[in-house]
Amino acid sequence: MHAEPITKKNHPLELNPPVQPMMPWRITQVQALGDYRLKVRFVDGLEGYVDMHGLVHSQSAGVFAALSQKNIFSQVFLEHGAVTWPGEIDLAPDAMHKEIAMHGEWVLC
Repeated sequence: MHAEPITKKNHPLELNPPVQPMMPWRITQVQALGDYRLKVRFVDGLEGYVDMHGLVHSQSAGVFAALSQKNIFSQVFLEHGAVTWPGEIDLAPDAMHKEIAMHGEWVLC
């Protein structure tokens, strides 16, 4: 059996290149810190913090109330460039980028 060599012309990734998040507000790194805070880094290099303490402990927390359990809050991960937790809880990365660019921190109440 003669295998055809893979060239740029017939390389499978050239036909369907992987999706690369290019929007500046896509997040590349997230780290859970103490007291319901996150440290984030965006694809454009912007870094900052998200303070969720007020939100997760408020009476109007809604789905975010689940994050008041520290073991759940610490399960933060990235999905498609957005900060996400189990149970399909996520944060809007574009709003986060805007606030961090202006203030260095996004405080959610």
